[in-house]
Amino acid sequence: MKVNQELSILFWLWKAKQTTDGAVPIYVRITLNGLRDQFSSGKKVMAEHWNEDTGFAIKACKDAAAINTYITYTRRELEKCYNNLCDEHEEVTAKMVKDGYLYKPEPKPTLMQAFKIHNDEFAERVSKGKGTKGTLLRYERLQGKVEAYLKKKFKGADINLDVIQYSFASGFYHYLLMQDIDVNTSMKYVKTLKQVMTKAVNEGMVLKSAIHNFKCVYNDPDRDYLEMDEIIKMYNKQIANARIAEVRDVYVFCCFTGYAFETVYALEPENIFTGVDGSLWVTKNRAKSGTEETVPLMPIALEIIEKYKKHPYCINENKLLPVNSNQRFNAYLKELADICGIAKLLTTHTARHTFATTITLENDVPIETVSKMLGHKDMRTTQIYARITKRKISNNMKVLHDKLFEINGKLRMAANN
Repeated sequence: MKVNQELSILFWLWKAKQTTDGAVPIYVRITLNGLRDQFSSGKKVMAEHWNEDTGFAIKACKDAAAINTYITYTRRELEKCYNNLCDEHEEVTAKMVKDGYLYKPEPKPTLMQAFKIHNDEFAERVSKGKGTKGTLLRYERLQGKVEAYLKKKFKGADINLDVIQYSFASGFYHYLLMQDIDVNTSMKYVKTLKQVMTKAVNEGMVLKSAIHNFKCVYNDPDRDYLEMDEIIKMYNKQIANARIAEVRDVYVFCCFTGYAFETVYALEPENIFTGVDGSLWVTKNRAKSGTEETVPLMPIALEIIEKYKKHPYCINENKLLPVNSNQRFNAYLKELADICGIAKLLTTHTARHTFATTITLENDVPIETVSKMLGHKDMRTTQIYARITKRKISNNMKVLHDKLFEINGKLRMAANN
């Protein structure tokens, strides 16, 4: 069929390629300015079911509807391709029309594909003990929140990586805040999204991350921790409920070692060793980061370990201490606070904060040493705990007082004169 003075499109049977069952392949021929090119339609028809004059299959063909629909669609798309090429080029050939029609660009990488690569890789690490299930769940939660944001903002469940702009990060952050998620948690979600985008860049899915320069800023929250008198009060409290008593002991152990829940949960007797000073130490790699946390065991921590050496759970599971699941542990801590009359929200993190603040920094342990014991990779993480407390001020001023004044209150310099 001649479309115009230059372009002609013909659907014809190449009978020389007839198959053994009698079916003949349908070819498409493009003629432009006397020059032609062609390609196979991928469809076949019996010769007697083909109308040479119209270039369509007749009704007797069982596949007539599908074949004729293809022919109509292909002719229209070839014409569209020809017209587009004419707008872009001064000279158009039959080969250009054929190639333009047949070329199907690869689908562009999307954000959800980037999440799949990122999360699948981390899941492999978890399976090899190189990452935690909790972190993987956090990545999966982030993916779900990004999908929800895409549906609300862009009316779709995915987006091409190359169309993401800087404003995507700030828009997602605002969306999280509107879901009643606090500032720091929202920022952490955006920070992790930046990691996913960086992974996409490293995988060659996109040239650069549009949100790379988005700065994540956090509020410095007040972190609860126990004062020394509260720790002693808790440790000496007579508790009838055995489960609560066990939780109390594990919590106090964490106060004197700085271990987070995941780490103390995984401790085994083999993690105890004799240090260079001849005393007992405990060591374990942090589940969160894989960095080593090695801490000398103070007397209270040693008492607690000794107390549970013959505990059935510890013997059967080869555990150092009888630790509940995280959810149950936090639930018991609320009861423990009530029993001990402590008006603070005890969580699995407050014991770690207590070790950093009350046990070490308030007693002038250098922050570099504290950072090493906590297993921090960056000193800035440890500095979060290095607040100036009233107890710290009191201790430092007492040292200063003793340096400057005699017992009778006179200046030492004046007394020496």
